[in-house]
Amino acid sequence: MTSEEIPLTSKAELNAELKALLRRAYENGLDVEGAFECRNGVEHPDWDVIVTEVEKNDHTE
Repeated sequence: MTSEEIPLTSKAELNAELKALLRRAYENGLDVEGAFECRNGVEHPDWDVIVTEVEKNDHTE
């Protein structure tokens, strides 16, 4: 963790960070849809993240 990173302690905070990351990537022209492998060495678990675009509804923020 860098000095600029804030520890996440809830799913709401994790969701906010993921939303910000995906928006930055999208705004910079990256295709954010698809599967991403997150390999983390022996000290942390590995994850597979799948991002799909969903249809907006009337209550979207």
